[in-house]
Amino acid sequence: MTINTKEVAGVSIIEIADNNVDSRTAPKIQQEIFPLLESNSKIIIDLSEVSYMSSAGLRMLLSSYRQVTAKNGKLVVVGLSEEIKDTMTITGFLDFFKHSENAATGLALLIEK
Repeated sequence: MTINTKEVAGVSIIEIADNNVDSRTAPKIQQEIFPLLESNSKIIIDLSEVSYMSSAGLRMLLSSYRQVTAKNGKLVVVGLSEEIKDTMTITGFLDFFKHSENAATGLALLIEK
C-alpha cells in the first residue's frame, strides 16, 4: 500500500496507490490519512489506482467525508473506476461526494468561488 500526498493551491491531494481497498488495507489507509483530514479543509482523494473497493473501503470513504464536513470542509473523490462508481451509485454513497474524473478537474471543483 502506498499513499502519496501533495498540496496544490491550498488543497491536499491524497493518492491511494493500491489495487484493492478492502478490510485488510482500509484500516491502514484510514490511519494514515485521518491526520491529514483533521488539518486540512479541502481534500481530494484520488482513487485512480484502485480497481476494487469492498464495504470496508466504502466505510473508510464515508468516515473521511464525515470528518471533513464536520469542520465545514470539502472533499472530492476522483479517478473512480466504473465498477467502484457503480457500487457507490447503487449503495447511495456517491450522493455524499462531489466527484470528478481526475485531480485537475477535482481541484477546479474545490477552488471555484
